Amino acid sequence: MPPTVQPLGSRAARSRPFRFAVNLTAAATDEAWRSKCRRAEELGYDVILVPDHLGKVAPFPALVAAAEVTERPRLGTFVLNAGFWNPALLAREVATVDALTGGRLELGLGTGYVQSEHDRAGLPFGSPGERVDHLRHLVEELERLLSAEDHVPRPVQRPRVPLLIGGIGNRMLRLSAEHADIAAFTGATLVPGNTTGKLIPTTAEQLDERVATYAELAAGRKEPAELNLLIQTVVVTDDREAVATPFLHRVPDLTLQQALELPIMLIGTVEQIVAQVLAQRERYGFTYLTVLEASMEAFAPVMAEVRGR
Repeated sequence: MPPTVQPLGSRAARSRPFRFAVNLTAAATDEAWRSKCRRAEELGYDVILVPDHLGKVAPFPALVAAAEVTERPRLGTFVLNAGFWNPALLAREVATVDALTGGRLELGLGTGYVQSEHDRAGLPFGSPGERVDHLRHLVEELERLLSAEDHVPRPVQRPRVPLLIGGIGNRMLRLSAEHADIAAFTGATLVPGNTTGKLIPTTAEQLDERVATYAELAAGRKEPAELNLLIQTVVVTDDREAVATPFLHRVPDLTLQQALELPIMLIGTVEQIVAQVLAQRERYGFTYLTVLEASMEAFAPVMAEVRGR
C-alpha cells in the first residue's frame, strides 16, 4: 500500500515523501512500449500509469508488459473508465494483473468523460449522476468481491489493491473520501455539452475550494488518503510568458499571470518549477504528482531536485 497522506498543508504533510508518476498515453507496440517503460524507470518515476481510452493501448496487458521490463515502479490505471466495466469482470482483471505484476498494481477509477468513446463502443454514457452511481456500484462490488476468501483469482496485495479515484465534483469527492486510498484531482472540468473530452483548466482558487471540500468530507477517515494532482503541461524554459501565451486561448477569461498560476501547468526554469511544486504541496497537500508522457523527460530534473525536501 502507498504511504498515507497527512492533513492538508500541515507540517506532517510536508514530511511525507513525494511520489511521481508518468501516464503513458501514446499507443506503441512491442519494443517501443517496453523501451519507454524502461526509460520511465531510469528517470526515477515511482509509478507507471496507463489511461483507459479507445485509440490507446489496453491498460491491463500494457501494465503486465511494463512489469516484465521494470523492477521498481508501481503500475496503475489512470484512470479506468467505469462505463467500460462491470464488477465481476474487472475483479478478475485486477486480481490477475496484481498477481502477474508481483503485487505492484494500483487501481485508478473514474466515471469517464468522453461520450464519443461510449458511442463508438456501443455503451450507454448516461447522465453525470448515472455515471457516478455506476462508479459507486463498481467500487463497492470490487471491494466485496476482492476481499472474499473464495474469490478466484486472488490479488497478491492485502487487504486490497490500493484504490485511486479521480474527480472533483461533489459526489465524486464524497466517494473518494469514503473509499479511496488516493484522491486524484484532475485540475480541469469538462466543457459543458462537449462529447469529445475537451476540458477547461481549474484555477488555483477553484482548486482551493475543491480540496477544502474534500478535506471536510474526509475528516472522519481513520487513515488520510494520499492526494494526487494530474499535471497537464511541463515546460522548462527561461521565458515563462512566451511559453504560456499560446495557452491563453484555452482560458480566455484569465490574464497571462493567472494562466501561469494554473496548478496543472508547470512552466519555468527547473528552480521555478521546483518552487511551484513545493508551494502546491504547502497549499493543497499534493505529494503525488502525475505528468503526461509528453512531459516525462522535462519533469525528470524537477523530480531529482524535489526528492527529500
